[in-house]
Amino acid sequence: MRDARPIYLDCAATTATDPRVAEVVMRLFVEEFGNAGSRTHTYGAAAQGEVNIARQRIGVTLGVDPEEVIFTSGATESDNLAILGLAAFGTAEARRHIVSTAIEHKAVLEPLARLTDEGFEVTLVRPDRAGHVSADEVLAAVRRDTLLVSVMHANNETGALQPIAAIADGLAADGPFLHVDAAQTYGRETPALRHTRIDLVSISGHKVFGPKGVGALIVRRRGGRRLPLRPLMVGGGQERGLRPGTHPVPLIAGLGLAAELAETEREARARACARFRSAALDALAPLAPVIHGDHDRGVLPNILSVAIPGLDSEAVMVALKELVAVSNGSACTSARYEPSHVLAAMGLPEDEIDGTVRLSWSHTTPTVPWDKIVATLSDLRL
Repeated sequence: MRDARPIYLDCAATTATDPRVAEVVMRLFVEEFGNAGSRTHTYGAAAQGEVNIARQRIGVTLGVDPEEVIFTSGATESDNLAILGLAAFGTAEARRHIVSTAIEHKAVLEPLARLTDEGFEVTLVRPDRAGHVSADEVLAAVRRDTLLVSVMHANNETGALQPIAAIADGLAADGPFLHVDAAQTYGRETPALRHTRIDLVSISGHKVFGPKGVGALIVRRRGGRRLPLRPLMVGGGQERGLRPGTHPVPLIAGLGLAAELAETEREARARACARFRSAALDALAPLAPVIHGDHDRGVLPNILSVAIPGLDSEAVMVALKELVAVSNGSACTSARYEPSHVLAAMGLPEDEIDGTVRLSWSHTTPTVPWDKIVATLSDLRL
């Protein structure tokens, strides 16, 4: 019997936990519940073994040493650790300039704002009207005193892929640290994240069919040396001293398995998402939609940012609420709705910003009744 709820089209906000992952998580919550820090008995040893396996699984997907995988509560914490954790080093070395973009997630922009309050200078590169930033503009903004370059891999609202490989190629080997927020691309565009010039990578479990509340920061060594990060919290030696606290072993194991599955099934999942996107574009074509993100320069196959001329996003979401669950921006800012800073940075007109909705799906999303959606929106526009 079909689920009576609307079809879920908000996978950029969160994904369902893969049943295979959920089974492992529940087993470790209920049956093998040891503390990975307890080294005096088999329960603790078993828990530590699960953490080691997860670290190994994630390391393999990104081509890094397992010890370069630092577990966190999610990409937001990873972003904060990557940015704020370098501040003391930047101050000591008189490198108090940071380059980023105007379309970053708030998990990057708000730590940058805090550093600005503390005397750092931040240069935010703006995107073009399609939502893509220029690698040349990012590299041109780098100075001798630049500490960090932070550029997201794909925008969470438009799905527009950013030129992280070109940026990485253009940075000097001993130049600024490079951080990539990969919350939307890990498990989807993972090969690009293996670029060895990328120093820091933020990933999140619940965006890749893993559990909520867990993520990781990849901290690549330079020349065999650890990066000069300082922890945001203190109180224990876990995660190489960068993230104290008892390991959430079930969540970490779940992330590790989700990572392995995403890599094994990556191409098949991408093909399914691409077919869905093509069907969506074909179905919506009679409405003359405005699509954000340039396909030729790269967009994620599972995100569609679209404005229907003449319609407000709130009206669209209300009209479609019995059919599909969609959003009009980042889930992390929806509690205090305000116009999208991403679309505003793209220089779009106000009516287009107000009319934009985001549809995002996965390889498991069922067939959508596009005919009913188009009919509903056509009637709404009359």
